[in-house]
Amino acid sequence: MRLEKRLSLWLSASFLAPAAFAQSTGCVPMTSQQLIIYRAGSLTRAFNPLVTKFTCATGIQVKDNPMGSVDAARQITAGGKPCDLYAPADYLDIDLLLKPAGYAGFNIVFAQGRMVLLYSASSLAEKKLPPLVASGSPRFGPPASVPNAVENWYEVLTMPGVVIGGGHPYLDPGAYRLDLIFQLAADYYKKPLLHNNLLQHVTIPGPVRAALGKQIDFQFIYEHNARAMAAENPDIRYVNLPPKIGMSDPDMDGWYGQHAWIVLPGLGSPGAARTVTIPAARVAWGITILKNAPNHAAAVRFLELLLGPDGAAVLQANGPLPISPAMISSSDYKQLPKALLPLVRQKPASKP
Repeated sequence: MRLEKRLSLWLSASFLAPAAFAQSTGCVPMTSQQLIIYRAGSLTRAFNPLVTKFTCATGIQVKDNPMGSVDAARQITAGGKPCDLYAPADYLDIDLLLKPAGYAGFNIVFAQGRMVLLYSASSLAEKKLPPLVASGSPRFGPPASVPNAVENWYEVLTMPGVVIGGGHPYLDPGAYRLDLIFQLAADYYKKPLLHNNLLQHVTIPGPVRAALGKQIDFQFIYEHNARAMAAENPDIRYVNLPPKIGMSDPDMDGWYGQHAWIVLPGLGSPGAARTVTIPAARVAWGITILKNAPNHAAAVRFLELLLGPDGAAVLQANGPLPISPAMISSSDYKQLPKALLPLVRQKPASKP
């Protein structure tokens, strides 16, 4: 076969390949359209399959950027990074960071969870630390069966040599919730110095991730992430904290905010406040379309998937747990794209 003919056949096959692949997989051909998402790393297990499903159904290519939610907010505001959808691990980051600075007009609260205390069973035994499981609690068998923490769990965490893994609170809600937990615990147990005593045992690992049971002894993390870690490693255990500490009760938002808060540097963008106070609130994830979203229509289509039955099923399987229908405030409801109105319900006022 002559070289020119072989080249012609190869080029034809190359141009036909995306369509042929789409037909063989049931996916539509890829388009030049894009969707840019900046979202919490804690959504990775849910968003990975959702992004794949979305691209398969629409042909829209997704640039999915997982990172600390506060860091993401600064990247797309002060950093000027183009973004269509912003999904933080703390829904209040939309209300208190993006909205006042003029970057977002609504906040959809679509998933919820809790903070749990994670540890290595073998490390606990090796260090001869007291047990963390409360007497009479069910055996560890997540997600249906998770024991409660002993009443004096904080005394175990403040014993000499104990190390609690943390992160930078100015970048990530998972990190600043550690400080909020310590404040809530100090109030709940009526021990004014407990917040400081617990903070003295916190370390923020460097570039190399610290291993639980080796460099660090305990972590406070989202329950769905703890459950995934325990499924991969039978040595991993976790216990539930009291609802007033684990920020798991939606009816206690008012109480959480009255007893714990953290002050963060602002976004650093023109018009943004220099500092922002984030009150403690139940653990819930929010999502919004940026006002200057370059791919607004694609963002609406992704939200239709996320907030619909397919999105709820993926969240149920991977965590965090879906809020279905998702919730939105009455004022934000008026700014929502019409296609999304049937997929949400207006949120009742928080109880004190």
